[in-house]
Amino acid sequence: MRHVPFIKLVGEFDWGVVRWKFFNPIRKASLQGNMVLRTLTSSPSALVTSPRPSSSRLPSSIRDHRSIFRNMSPLKVTVLGAAGGIGQPLSLLLKQNLLITQLALFDVVPVVKGVAVDISHVNTPSQVSGFTPEDDGLAKALKGADLVIIPAGVPRKPGMTRDDLFNTNAGIVRNLATAVAENSPKAFILVISNPVNSTVPIVAEVLKKNDVFDPKKLFGVTTLDVVRASTFAAQVVGQTEKAHEYKIPVIGGHSGVTILPLLSQSNPPLPSSVLSDDTKVKELIHRIQFGGDEVVQAKDGTGSATLSMAYAGFRFAESLIKAKWLGQTGVIEMSYIYVAEDAHIKAHTDGLEYFSVPIELGPEGVHKLLPIGQINDNEKQLLKICVNELKGNITKGISFVNKL
Repeated sequence: MRHVPFIKLVGEFDWGVVRWKFFNPIRKASLQGNMVLRTLTSSPSALVTSPRPSSSRLPSSIRDHRSIFRNMSPLKVTVLGAAGGIGQPLSLLLKQNLLITQLALFDVVPVVKGVAVDISHVNTPSQVSGFTPEDDGLAKALKGADLVIIPAGVPRKPGMTRDDLFNTNAGIVRNLATAVAENSPKAFILVISNPVNSTVPIVAEVLKKNDVFDPKKLFGVTTLDVVRASTFAAQVVGQTEKAHEYKIPVIGGHSGVTILPLLSQSNPPLPSSVLSDDTKVKELIHRIQFGGDEVVQAKDGTGSATLSMAYAGFRFAESLIKAKWLGQTGVIEMSYIYVAEDAHIKAHTDGLEYFSVPIELGPEGVHKLLPIGQINDNEKQLLKICVNELKGNITKGISFVNKL
């Protein structure tokens, strides 16, 4: 039997089983459809020349996944701040996801409609629409949304303090959260807008005031810290090509000293030559905590970490989609969430209401909070610093809403 080129084959399997983004072999663990890709690439005999082979001739794994995709309910994703430095690449990444049926892009600048048209030309199933505040655009963008992602706000610039960033973005996030509460109260919400340590409490307080707060559905996206930890750790040990293999929990918050990478829990373990070297450990932790500064400086003050943040936001969104819409179990991510009702976390964090912890995602959102685990003496000291800083960040966000 003649074997057709793999790229041609993927183009022919365009009914929602295989996704072209899986060309990158590093992305081994995305949607369940990736199982199909491994079947195709590992078994040349499975490749067929017919552009629409009958179900009986397809490998069983493909037939099973066709059924999964066919029986899924519609999935509408709304991006608030879709024309920004994070919003545009994030929206493009979301367009690649074959499970999304509607992609609504909202921004206050008119160019968002052009962004929507541009992205709509990508040949994937989702229908893309752009909205501005005119003609009740925000409400229309949010109506019926299953998942809302908020990257709106101004990026951090050189010389900008956290107070400066908060004073600008807090009001934006509060207003958007109000719109979500009114138009899509049951949606899952991913908050990217900085400072996340404060904006997540802002969103929560707004939802509480509208009697629609579900702590299992609100997430502060801290995935970029996890991504950086993997990348930088691999560089330190001289294995950059294996960066995707390093899994390092990063707890706490999403800025500066509130970011606490647990290097002692790295899987695979970091070599003793690193962990026993206080200087190397200190430098690695500092780089993970202040990786954003590295990008701002490299861009000479003209931008911040927009592309890597878009990737991180997309990764978390995909994990949630896997758990909620595909029903996949064992989906683990780190996220800054409401933890006030978890005794284990509270015992480690002096009663903080919000903290980034490892969680298992499920159909309801947060299925389970996972224990922080054993930490070494150095990490215990850093945890104290983290908790002390977070207290002020959280209080600031809560007070911003309740003082009104």
